Amino acid sequence: MSSEALKTYVEFRSDRFPACEGEDQEVNPGRFGKRLAGRLPAHGFQIKSVAAEDWGWRISIANDGFDLWIGCGNSEEHPDGFLCFIEPHTPVIRRLFRKIDTVERVTALQQAMDAALEEPPGVHDKRWWTHDDFNARQG
Repeated sequence: MSSEALKTYVEFRSDRFPACEGEDQEVNPGRFGKRLAGRLPAHGFQIKSVAAEDWGWRISIANDGFDLWIGCGNSEEHPDGFLCFIEPHTPVIRRLFRKIDTVERVTALQQAMDAALEEPPGVHDKRWWTHDDFNARQG
């Protein structure tokens, strides 16, 4: 499977995840997504940690073999817009002298995120992108 086939970026709109009080003191001003970060991992994925980053929130997922995490935060395109992405976004990563196939686990996480965004209702204009397609669009 090529990196083009892994859809690891999702944009959507929803008014269900407003900023938490004081959240902009944990991340950069105008950035938020903590309420969303608490919802995304579901359907068999265990959260190791949720950490503030300058761009939003990093959700580390318990996973053997390689680091697996979700980045999420609000989008500047719409006042109710969000962007989330899965790392790694490639089908193979390298650790020392070995290759590790990420496809099965990343795909399962993408499917779990997609399902979590469907319940409860309130998410609309959802679109999944590959890493390359999302970045080409930004460029």
